[in-house]
Amino acid sequence: MKKIICKVEYDTENATLIEKKTVGEFGDPAGYEESLYQKEDGKYFLYVNGGAESQYPEENIKRMSAKAAAEWQAK
Repeated sequence: MKKIICKVEYDTENATLIEKKTVGEFGDPAGYEESLYQKEDGKYFLYVNGGAESQYPEENIKRMSAKAAAEWQAK
């Protein structure tokens, strides 16, 4: 997925996947995945997607600070 946020491109194809967290099982309408990525320039972002009843019913990209990325990994 590719998304431009504040004139900066975030692209899962051109970034390094650091960690993925899955809640629920495949096909679970309330299940979802969160994937933390890091761009070559050091910026972090979270790719999210999930079932229709989850907190992420549509795929999306959210930018993250280094501090927020570290806190997410510690969860």
